[in-house]
Amino acid sequence: MKVKASLPLSALAGRNPSPLLEAYFEINHLKQLYRQGWLRRGVTPERCESVAEHVFGMAMLAWWLVDAYFPGVDRDKVIRMVLVHEIGEVYTGDLTPSDNIPRGEKHRLERKALEQVVAKLPRAEEYIALWEEFEHNETPEARLVRQVDRLEMAFQASIYERQELGDMSEFFVSTEQAMVDDQIRAILAELVALRK
Repeated sequence: MKVKASLPLSALAGRNPSPLLEAYFEINHLKQLYRQGWLRRGVTPERCESVAEHVFGMAMLAWWLVDAYFPGVDRDKVIRMVLVHEIGEVYTGDLTPSDNIPRGEKHRLERKALEQVVAKLPRAEEYIALWEEFEHNETPEARLVRQVDRLEMAFQASIYERQELGDMSEFFVSTEQAMVDDQIRAILAELVALRK
């Protein structure tokens, strides 16, 4: 079930907005773009987390995790990476593994969409480089953001279970498989223990 709001720039049709205004209208679309994994598990659009809500949750978790457990990681870079990592979904939608899009094609589509949003802005290369760093998952910051991406998903699964919206076990399994750092594994274990 794909649920998607109208295209982000429809409100600006026939106008000539500044690059900043245009980019903001584009990213605002993420507030209305529902996370497809939840919809496919039966969460209704009225209760479904948006991509923007997911990014906000990730930003807070990343900030707290860096401060508590990862003092050697560049916190500002982590938060900027969190903020940029889903921008491509403005135009691609929330692609999930069940969409069966090959990894290389997903990367190409999301990068093209990211470029469409940020190319008009000053420092566009910086945003694209941060996104690429996240995608390549080779730096401590990228590895942390990738884990936080999954950890936030587990938190949301826990919330949906508490709201009696179904068994979200598959999301905990998926999260467990992505955890690398012991501190984050411990947080996930505590979250899983709350399910009992």
